[in-house]
Amino acid sequence: MKNYINGSWVASETGRTFQNINPADTRDVIGEFPLSSSSDVQDAVAAASAAYNSWRLMPAPKRGDILRLAGDIFTRRKDELADIMTREMGKTVTETKGDIQEAIDTAYYAATETRRLFGYTAPSEMSNKMNMSFRMPIGVCGIITAWNFPIAVPSWKILPALAAGNTVVFKPSDDSPHSANIFAEILEEAGLPAGVFNVVHGDAEAGSAIVEHPDVRVVGFTGSTQTGTAIAARCGQLNKKVSLEMGGKNAQIVMQDADLELALDGVLWGAFGTTGQRCTATSRLILHEAIHDQFIDRLIALAGKLVLGDGRKNGTQVGPVINQRQLDKILSYIEIGKQQTTCVTGGFRDVEGDKQHGYFVAPTIFTGVTAEHTTFREEIFGPVLSVSKVSSFEEAVALANDCSYGLSSSIYTRDVNKAFAAMRDIEAGITYINAPTIGAEAHMPFGGIKGTGNGHREGGWTVFDIFTEWKTVYVDYSGHLQRAQIDNY
Repeated sequence: MKNYINGSWVASETGRTFQNINPADTRDVIGEFPLSSSSDVQDAVAAASAAYNSWRLMPAPKRGDILRLAGDIFTRRKDELADIMTREMGKTVTETKGDIQEAIDTAYYAATETRRLFGYTAPSEMSNKMNMSFRMPIGVCGIITAWNFPIAVPSWKILPALAAGNTVVFKPSDDSPHSANIFAEILEEAGLPAGVFNVVHGDAEAGSAIVEHPDVRVVGFTGSTQTGTAIAARCGQLNKKVSLEMGGKNAQIVMQDADLELALDGVLWGAFGTTGQRCTATSRLILHEAIHDQFIDRLIALAGKLVLGDGRKNGTQVGPVINQRQLDKILSYIEIGKQQTTCVTGGFRDVEGDKQHGYFVAPTIFTGVTAEHTTFREEIFGPVLSVSKVSSFEEAVALANDCSYGLSSSIYTRDVNKAFAAMRDIEAGITYINAPTIGAEAHMPFGGIKGTGNGHREGGWTVFDIFTEWKTVYVDYSGHLQRAQIDNY
């Protein structure tokens, strides 16, 4: 496997590689990918810079035609790509199909928005003068993403960036490189000109080189808060625009008047879908004391029946975690949780049968969790749920807000007044009413506050605020010099 630079598949100048391994069966090596250096990044940025002028001058609707065709190709290859992605990063085929559907939706949405990159006109304070402002592309965008949504999340950044007239250098996670190459194949087949989109594989060295390169004008990052804040600090020093989508510690509140069956379905999907490896995963469950005990009993029974295994096999509901490093991290948090609170189900690595060759963690639930406990406060990024008990709506909202992250949130209630109060008072970029903390849609803004983001929103119309700059133009057709607040007009 190679890098994709200037429309060609090229080997890294380093000659070094890393292995891409199936997390459900570590005996299965998917391929070897280049461990790129700053020199490879330099080549990719040079290609993107050279392609920028002709791409930005292409009429935006023509750029949209290419993105629409990319959506068609994603649709045609959906089943094939789902199997490839599950083999690479572990989540079930049902979920990887959803991942690809996000890219399909984003491709069609971005294509449509190329006819809607609206600007503004405003009245002038002078006679015979027109004022207007419109969006301009910025240049080369450096995109760095995580492995858990290896097609969807890159699409949220890359396709709008291209729609706006920018070019892209993309460094995917070294845990999901194959999906990135497929992304390149599809854009090439759709007719994207050489150099407009480039893929450079590797580790932190390649990512750092993208951030540092003087010709990269925008950095879009999805990953850990620790890495994201370091990137933001460096971009601040370099006066670069940066968009961050980082961690989450998302709470689902269940009030005493909730539809409990609906809430149970929601927390099982939110906490253990994608093996809990989503920034929007439900990692905190806040239950009103009136329904706490019965809800926990039913939740334990249902969680214990979830089927762990290879996501490519029929019947699997929970796949593996991504790698040994993440497995060790999750198990260490579970041990802390056992010391501080009560583990009522799960709490171990599952090595039964073929699972001994993969990274499987049983869905785990802790009860008696308070705001002082580690499992309440820190992002674990695995199938681990912490449950807290409250006696009122106000206490539930306060507990949900007692968090350094602010991505997603959820409340289950039949009380419309409490629902609207929750929309107003919960501190998060996203709030769901009677639905789990997961389920973003491509045409709506996505992102969070506090330790989750830096004010930008991917998805929807707001993503173009990341990948464009405003240009204001004044047209004076008076035929003489006009001076504001001096001339009598």
